[in-house]
Amino acid sequence: MGTTPASWPGTGRQMCWNLGRGGIDTIWLYRCHPVPAAGEAAGRVSAGFEHVTCFGWKTYLGVADGVGGWRDYGVDPSQFSGTLMRTCERLVKEGRFVPSNPVGILTAGYCELLQNKVPLLGSSTACIVVLDRTSHRLHTANLGDSGFLVVRGGEVVHRSDEQQHYFNTPFQLSIAPPEAEGVVLSDSPDAADSTSFDVQLGDIILTATDGLFDNMPDYMILQELKKLKNSNYESIQQTARSIAEQAHELAYDPTYMSPFAQFACDNGLNVRGGKPDDITVLLSIVAEYTD
Repeated sequence: MGTTPASWPGTGRQMCWNLGRGGIDTIWLYRCHPVPAAGEAAGRVSAGFEHVTCFGWKTYLGVADGVGGWRDYGVDPSQFSGTLMRTCERLVKEGRFVPSNPVGILTAGYCELLQNKVPLLGSSTACIVVLDRTSHRLHTANLGDSGFLVVRGGEVVHRSDEQQHYFNTPFQLSIAPPEAEGVVLSDSPDAADSTSFDVQLGDIILTATDGLFDNMPDYMILQELKKLKNSNYESIQQTARSIAEQAHELAYDPTYMSPFAQFACDNGLNVRGGKPDDITVLLSIVAEYTD
């Protein structure tokens, strides 16, 4: 049995990590600190960790978004998503993974959380992206409504598919207290959408939580990416921040017909405006390897 949409009003805070360096070529990465949702302090929202780990010729990126409904039960939504990503990062460091199978990384990380003797409650969406330099391929696993875009020549050439049970109720990994097992919505990591895609020099890979995609349609994101003139860190940092800040501004515009509002209307709800939420953006470019 799942829960009702009213019980799970949306997503909570986000955690975002670079799980490694390497890949087909140099990958410049920038983490835009989550923009606080309504009623939350910026310091509290940005709490968490960022990991950079070198591991062979692979690049591992991951975002996980804690389900905000747990706050109603006194549970910090960031604890589950943060622990999940830290566990996945450690598994990568230990070499316990198959690069072409990011679902396996997600599965192993989640299983460790289930077996953890330290009490942990919560739910989270997750998206893991693996770039393999040797094969020039991007391998992805996406569970829920976070996701990624691959942009080439100003157009989206590959993207994740959003997974929803019903309106505003994304697929999610969960750990519930014993008395709530079978009631709290929980999906298997195997339900994650898995893809492989050949990348090229100059491809832009944008990985983000739903706070971005709910407030900015593709054409707006592409307009911002067109301002990216080169692959140096400063340019990528500025572009990632610009995208996150524009999404944040739109989230609080009551007259804006956001992608989230349009989705709500498609589901029979009379909704207009942006969706206040935390926003995490991870931006990378495939460029010549310079090490």
